[in-house]
Amino acid sequence: MPAILTLTLNPAIDETVSLERLRPGHVHRAHAVSFHAGGKGVNVAACLADWGAAVTATGILGEDNQACFTALFKAKGITDEFIRAPGETRTNIKLSHDDDTTDINLPGLPVSEEMVAALSARAETLTQPGGLALLAGSLPADVSPGIYAALTARLAAKGARVLLDSSGPPLAAALKGPVPPFAIKPNRAELEALLGTPLNTDEALLAAARGLVARGVALVVVSLGAEGALFVTQTAALRAHLPALRVASTVGAGDAMVAGIIAALDEGAPLERLARLATAFAAGKLTRPGPNLPPRAEVEALAESVTVQTP
Repeated sequence: MPAILTLTLNPAIDETVSLERLRPGHVHRAHAVSFHAGGKGVNVAACLADWGAAVTATGILGEDNQACFTALFKAKGITDEFIRAPGETRTNIKLSHDDDTTDINLPGLPVSEEMVAALSARAETLTQPGGLALLAGSLPADVSPGIYAALTARLAAKGARVLLDSSGPPLAAALKGPVPPFAIKPNRAELEALLGTPLNTDEALLAAARGLVARGVALVVVSLGAEGALFVTQTAALRAHLPALRVASTVGAGDAMVAGIIAALDEGAPLERLARLATAFAAGKLTRPGPNLPPRAEVEALAESVTVQTP
């Protein structure tokens, strides 16, 4: 079975504050607050571990506040290959209110060129031929937007299928790199920003995804929130819709979808199974706070209830 590696250059501690409503300029009394080790690759690794997959997580963590990360890795059985650096991992504040979430993302840990070089070498060592490697999230301020393009080429040379879940300049640079990612998962806004044009119709979304496939990306998944997701390869396209659910938290639902894509690729699933499983991972995550999935049987039941259509 292929090895799974997730890489997170800019992890974060997610501090979620629950409010009845958000009124700018007013004093609020919170109902609850919780802290979760986060960052896209960490969230994906956590969901994959809940599914039962063997997963290794790497990246760069601040050594001064790493306790919640080490606890998460131990609790879920994730192999911890993070490099520790002086200082603190950033905190992202999430204000949960009015059935919505307002994010306040703080600056990341300063990362030197030497740390990036060390992480790149570690990721290459951890990558196995036929494996799956996820490069996920934003970049610390001092890291070149080209890092994901360089890592994609380096890990693909080891025989890995590289998935990229990022946006803005890092995504654009990776798509112009010597080796395109195997798969990407932008949302509608990220895809619009990448292409510099509004994508207000299903036809426009499909054409945009097919354009990226024509540039060498084997699988393009466009996440559309409550509207589900679009899954496009060179030979097929599917639209999957979420089942109706009681939502506990929307935080990390996109990361859960990436985990579902990886789980499906890990089992060699066809596109319909991939679409169902990715959507079910996202749906299951909506019923849980933090980077957690329901039991596997419940996720499989959700996958069966996903509506899959040809766009």
